[in-house]
Amino acid sequence: MKLYYKPGACSLAAHIVANEAGLPVALEQVDLAAKKTQDGGDYFAVSPNGYVPALALPEGDVLTEASVVVQYLADQKPQSGLMPAAGSYERYKAQQWLAFVSTELHKNFGVFFRPDSTDAAKATNKALLEKRLAYVDGQIAEKTYLLGDVFTAADAYLFTVLRWAGYAGVSVPGNVARWFKAVADRPAVNKALVEEGLA
Repeated sequence: MKLYYKPGACSLAAHIVANEAGLPVALEQVDLAAKKTQDGGDYFAVSPNGYVPALALPEGDVLTEASVVVQYLADQKPQSGLMPAAGSYERYKAQQWLAFVSTELHKNFGVFFRPDSTDAAKATNKALLEKRLAYVDGQIAEKTYLLGDVFTAADAYLFTVLRWAGYAGVSVPGNVARWFKAVADRPAVNKALVEEGLA
């Protein structure tokens, strides 16, 4: 498998999950501005939408969308516990968190990375993100990770998105800050950060 990524982008979540699962994944960096792969290829030929992550499978298929790619990688090593068993209540809770991170957090951070965003739009999104993080804070008050004591793909995605909070000037509440440190201290997370030149 080959993971197309941009350092620090949402593709970091897939990179973390691959490391947590011990999966041998080749990495290829993408220049998203030029839409070129590291070897100079046309990235649109890999991923028609032109964003990361993209996961090229040995059969020739390509998966995109961070919340899907992390589930696919986790399911390659079910014993890792990175995604709970199919059909279980815990699986749906993990998917609920993945959907929340994707729609309520990831998308709302996007305004801070677009050069044409207005100050008013940034202020609106900052307030919304802080409201959503207050919800997360309450949900993890008594937990180590989003689902309890077990680290999952949802934690990898949330960690990746919350790395953007400082850049956006978004305040992170206490329980979320505690959770963030616990995730940052994981060896597989550190390995991904080093491999992307982010450590």
